[in-house]
Amino acid sequence: QVQLLESGGGLVQPAGSLSLSCAASRSIYSIDAMGWYRQAPGKQRELVATIASRSITNYAVSVKGRFTITRDNAKNTLYLQMNSLKPEDTAVYYCNAFNWGANYWGQGTQVTVSM
Repeated sequence: QVQLLESGGGLVQPAGSLSLSCAASRSIYSIDAMGWYRQAPGKQRELVATIASRSITNYAVSVKGRFTITRDNAKNTLYLQMNSLKPEDTAVYYCNAFNWGANYWGQGTQVTVSM
């Protein structure tokens, strides 16, 4: 098992930047894949970006070129750098770890993009 704790959300103006962090309760070196998902009010949870254990990344079309996912295995931490934010990026962002067929989720952090 692994527990995940997100941080770094907040209110930002359009075109601004935010950086999210996800601290894991144990080593993430061997975790198959980690990722960020988001859920806006009234919508289903959707994939934002994932990163595999060999640092292979995958992004949703809507964030490609604006968001960057990285993992620091030494610090047991997953990151999401978000640039050029748009109002439609407003959502609760969740950290995810997928390992041995099981999904683990953080509690989420709110990101609001507004004037």
